[in-house]
Amino acid sequence: MNVNVPPPVAASIDVEGLEAAISRATAALLDRRHDDGHWCFELEADATIPSEYVLLRHFRGEPVDAALEAKIAVYLRRTQGEHGGWALVHKGAFDVSASVKAYFALKMIGDDIDVPHMQRAREAILARGGAAQSNVFTRILLALYRQLPWSGVPVVPVEVMLLPKWFPFHLDKVSYWARTVMVPLMVLTALRPEPVNAKGVGVAELFVVPPDQVTEWPGGMHQKEPWASLFARLDKMLQAAEPHFPGAMRKRAIALAETFTIERLNGVDGLGAIYPAMANSLMMFDALGYSPDDERVKLARESIERLLVIKDDEAYCQPCVSPVWDTALVAHALLEAGDPQSQARAREGLEWLKPLQVLDVKGDWAARRPDVRPGGWAFQYNNAYYPDVDDTAVVVMAMNRAGGDYDHAISRAREWVEGLQSKDGGWGAFDADNAYHYLNNIPFADHGALLDPPTADVSARCISMLAQLGATRENSPVFSRGVDYLLKEQEKDGSWYGRWGMNYIYGTWSSLCALNAAGFKAEDPAMRRAADWLVSIQNEDGGWGEDAESYKLDFSGYEKAASTASQTAWALLGLMAAGERDHPAVARGVAYLTAHQGEDGFWDEELYTATGFPRVFYLRYHGYSKFFPLWALARYRNLSASNSRSVAFGM
Repeated sequence: MNVNVPPPVAASIDVEGLEAAISRATAALLDRRHDDGHWCFELEADATIPSEYVLLRHFRGEPVDAALEAKIAVYLRRTQGEHGGWALVHKGAFDVSASVKAYFALKMIGDDIDVPHMQRAREAILARGGAAQSNVFTRILLALYRQLPWSGVPVVPVEVMLLPKWFPFHLDKVSYWARTVMVPLMVLTALRPEPVNAKGVGVAELFVVPPDQVTEWPGGMHQKEPWASLFARLDKMLQAAEPHFPGAMRKRAIALAETFTIERLNGVDGLGAIYPAMANSLMMFDALGYSPDDERVKLARESIERLLVIKDDEAYCQPCVSPVWDTALVAHALLEAGDPQSQARAREGLEWLKPLQVLDVKGDWAARRPDVRPGGWAFQYNNAYYPDVDDTAVVVMAMNRAGGDYDHAISRAREWVEGLQSKDGGWGAFDADNAYHYLNNIPFADHGALLDPPTADVSARCISMLAQLGATRENSPVFSRGVDYLLKEQEKDGSWYGRWGMNYIYGTWSSLCALNAAGFKAEDPAMRRAADWLVSIQNEDGGWGEDAESYKLDFSGYEKAASTASQTAWALLGLMAAGERDHPAVARGVAYLTAHQGEDGFWDEELYTATGFPRVFYLRYHGYSKFFPLWALARYRNLSASNSRSVAFGM
């Protein structure tokens, strides 16, 4: 028996209070709309991205923007943990890599190493083995800054660009984010450009042992034998052999990497539309001798600047932006709110989304599916080479629900999503069959996030979309295989894993919506087990919560965490999809949301509830606590008013 099971309560809801909460949230959300009809909220990661931004500027020798750096320093100092270092999530455990970067950035900005917060950070880092315990990406940054020898960095030679597709390692075999980050990075590790670093700042004091005396560097906790030892031996061989690679071969490989980057540069939205790839592309251009006035250099630099969030008192750099995702999800929430103004604004948002559909570019996904026509949406304003099925499915379901001139857009999107189904029946986010799991054991992949395999949450979204469009097991083999995959992925406790949202609450919400849309009855065993699990983990305050610890490798079951508005909304939406509108847990969850709504109509949520890469990179979508609670409250009101227990849509 789970000790967190709350006692049953009467399903008594203040109807007027509920309606007032919905009205306040709706008005606040409409007020955040951009003039052209879309929404885009802040997307915050941890200290690493703003720290890297500062260090990038000094690596290149850019003029010091003292006012901006002062604001970034305020952000970094504010996010320092009680343990002395920096975490991957709000109030999370110490992370050595984030801490090394934040310390380095603050020192570069001008913080004296003997002031209390710097002393605490340094002591915390040294107590945990020092900077030598950092992850691969941090060690590459330190090597570029000449703070450790290149022998401390795994070899990923740029000659990878020359490998045939059948080779065990090929760019087509890794995820889009790995591809876009690695290609310019391989050029940097081949050329090893000198940092400008006009201040001459280093972090030698963060090493327990001088870095040139370190012989063993850490790997990834996820890495398994015999693969880990095999790849480690191969890396040592490459370390010895790389200096002797033929110059002509290296030159040809660098040219291919340069071409790859330029083809995908993506204008002011940047390579891959993610910060690490953008920064690497800019440094690559510098290393190759491009003029600062070259249009490609200026575009790469502008793409990074557009990620900044600058406030009155502090500033930080986002990892990317989320306008398509935010706008599509807001449209769902407003359609659920249902008043005439909300419906009109939702349709305006969908009109903004419509021309962003990628219909004319066969991106990297076509390497596995060359005969599939493009038709998806990307996450960002523009990322034509890398649309994803998750955004696409959410956009399509909103368009289908809203009605309008979307038939062609929906048809092409459905064709593309169906075409990207993996052979196991599931869907990855950006590629099909990207499941070469042995590659996560190479030394470079200590983050364990080199791949984009099928996952339950993304697959559930695709199933929801297909079901909402009329697919059934009888008329759609793609749909039938997808449902089989989802059922197979259900955990023993009844939940589903959440790859892109934290974590099993997110996966279970997504999957319950999919099975409901697929026609599964509330009494179906899969539905019952999932609903019972959600009820069993409800907190005493009526909310639901789950944190990043749920991704640890030795995770053995749900561990209690503080309630958040977005996770409470997911649990409520999942339970209502399972036919549990009248369950006391739903009433308690609704009461939690109405009681915790702020005066501005939104919900405060400092805790992170989304996932970039499990165990290494998490996200705080500032929009999640603004539209998901509204969506859940409006759905509860609508189901109650119609005296229906059945959710009619895929989400």
